Amino acid sequence: MKKQNLFTTTLLSLLLFPGLYAQERGKSISENDTLKFDEQQVINLGEIVVSSFRINRTIKELPVPLAVVGSYNFQKSSSLTLSNVLASEPGISMGSDGIWSTKVNIRGMNEDRLVTLIDGNRIETATDLTASLSMIDINDIERVEVIKGAQSSLYGTGAMGGIVNIISKDGQFGNKSYLSGNIISGYASANNLFTGHGEINTGSSKWFIRLSGTYNNADNIRTPEGILPNSQYTARNITVKTGFKPFRNHTLRIQYQDYHAKDAGIPGGEAFPGPAEAKYSDISRQLLSASYEISDISDLLTNVKFNYFIQFIRRDVEMIPNTVTITPLPAGSQRVTPELFIPKGNHLTNGAQIQSTWKLTDKNTLIAGADAWQRNLTTERTKYIKSEVLDTEGAVIKTNNIIRGETPIPESSFTSAGIFVQDETQLLDDKLKIIAGGRFDGIAVKNEKGFDVDYLIVNGVRNDTPPNQRITFTKGTTHNISWSTNFGTIYRLFRNTDLSINFARSFRAPSLEERFKYIDLGNYVRLGDPDLHPESGYSADAGLRIWNPALVFQADFFINRISNMIVETPGEFIYTINTGPLEGTIDTLPALVNANVSKAVLYGFDFGLQYNFHSNFVLFASGAYVRGKDTEANANLPQIPPLNGRLGIRYTLPGIGSAEVVATGAARQDKVAEGEKETGGYVRYDLSVSSENIQLSKTKIQIFAGIDNITDRSYTNHLATNRGSISVEPGRNIYLRLKLSF
Repeated sequence: MKKQNLFTTTLLSLLLFPGLYAQERGKSISENDTLKFDEQQVINLGEIVVSSFRINRTIKELPVPLAVVGSYNFQKSSSLTLSNVLASEPGISMGSDGIWSTKVNIRGMNEDRLVTLIDGNRIETATDLTASLSMIDINDIERVEVIKGAQSSLYGTGAMGGIVNIISKDGQFGNKSYLSGNIISGYASANNLFTGHGEINTGSSKWFIRLSGTYNNADNIRTPEGILPNSQYTARNITVKTGFKPFRNHTLRIQYQDYHAKDAGIPGGEAFPGPAEAKYSDISRQLLSASYEISDISDLLTNVKFNYFIQFIRRDVEMIPNTVTITPLPAGSQRVTPELFIPKGNHLTNGAQIQSTWKLTDKNTLIAGADAWQRNLTTERTKYIKSEVLDTEGAVIKTNNIIRGETPIPESSFTSAGIFVQDETQLLDDKLKIIAGGRFDGIAVKNEKGFDVDYLIVNGVRNDTPPNQRITFTKGTTHNISWSTNFGTIYRLFRNTDLSINFARSFRAPSLEERFKYIDLGNYVRLGDPDLHPESGYSADAGLRIWNPALVFQADFFINRISNMIVETPGEFIYTINTGPLEGTIDTLPALVNANVSKAVLYGFDFGLQYNFHSNFVLFASGAYVRGKDTEANANLPQIPPLNGRLGIRYTLPGIGSAEVVATGAARQDKVAEGEKETGGYVRYDLSVSSENIQLSKTKIQIFAGIDNITDRSYTNHLATNRGSISVEPGRNIYLRLKLSF
């Protein structure tokens, strides 16, 4: 009770008496990527520098629809996950498999059609499960740059819907030796989330070292309709970064990231039969990368950069199926109870790239390079099953304990290698800028032979050649060749008004899961196809940007057409029996099979504005709409977010802090795919406050607090309906975060 009273008192003090928390003027201004106040109260969004086009440029200089979310945005919000914060940007929505396991949807495209990068390194993991963004420590994020749409050819297969480039905090070289750091501690009431984070930075003009660590622990989340079971998690992260300058204009950077989560509940049920209970017993991501950069080489060749990375992702799942099957026997019946399923997947990706930057003229810059990466996948699944033989009265006369060993996806690899080029030209006295790029890729996919049952252990006796073993996939190699291109232009119509137009051709090679999965969890078989063709897409985007001192406005209209779209269709699994008296027999089984059967179109708009309408008050608003149709089947596409938007007001008192109130809402979504649930509209209200740094001797304290879902509104996120029981989002959440810097 004392802790709760202290928390409430602190929060009310922040809301009612912001003058209690004074500091030197202007510190938080430099940290706030979204809004910058100076003496004239200027909104400075367009001056943010981004690097997703492999060269540093401000947002104002780029024609593409781009969202940037900086570290300050993660600090001031409750930041349950990375996706929660990104979803505040227009055109970006969040989906989830619970509270910890989340994903983003960009203009109707889920993560299987997005490229996700951390510091330029691809995160390659299962495309039919979320959590790739969950394995990122939000306390380590400097900013996240999101390219909306297929507007870049720099990153290869998969970027049909956009690119999520996560830039983590880096160490810094200094004019002299230094030592700095910070400690962050936070609490959120909705799931009793405790967060602890610490980092230390040291270095000089020739070297630096940055060391950071985070620990999170959360209970089951509270919703307006009660506790959501199996939504708990525990996670920790360790990051080490170091840099050296061995020679003038030469820089070597090395980093290591180690993220682990355990007991991470997956409270949904669609992927599993019946009321199954599933969780990640252990899920981890380990990254080791190194880069070597040479700058200012000559007037023509300005920069060369080499990069290598190796990343290992492990997914261990525990599932209790909670299903019972009874089949008749001549002298009674048999009751089969699946007790525990343990799927495991190991995803190993390594890659390298070389990139060069050429200053052809004062008005023309060329980027050219090559990259290659490979993903290796190994999986296994162990099923623990109890089989009871019953007599005619229903009494158990015999019990068989069965362990069934399976390989959901045969050992396989995906290798991609390509060359890319991008040209940037300024014309008409810098009123017109053109960015054009393209790449050519070769892809090789290899797989070993797959079987439906690897082994059976019945009452302790193992059989490695069980009867009627099926061959799921034959050993093979597949090659794909594809290309992509993009063209974008931005024209300064007036002094502070720009028009932009973008065209792109994108492609996506089928993933290992789409080619080789064989999933039989008791309700139906889901089957891949090794002969799938790559998807290809053509997209266009037109935008208007206004960069006035007191007003920033961005609006984009887009259309995206996809051919050879991969979807699951009803079909048959045709298999060959490998063992037993029926060896060599060909048989069939009903299944949902991946196939290139669809053509799709997605179109819509998104916009965002910030208006400094009076003194230190800023009004901000955003909205997004996307319509997705399968034109081949004349049907709605699944997982399309409804019309949604945000409206809020922010007050900033320089030298003291800021507060903002936001209304977030979505319309009813009734244009749903077959089997998908309709969802109703809602409006949710949030409040956040933050102080500027409070100077205490040689240390500084900054305070962040707020309330999510103030009215404790019960509502459904449409993109979470694919996981069955997740129909209600978190309820009222009061949070507090303290940051101590030295």
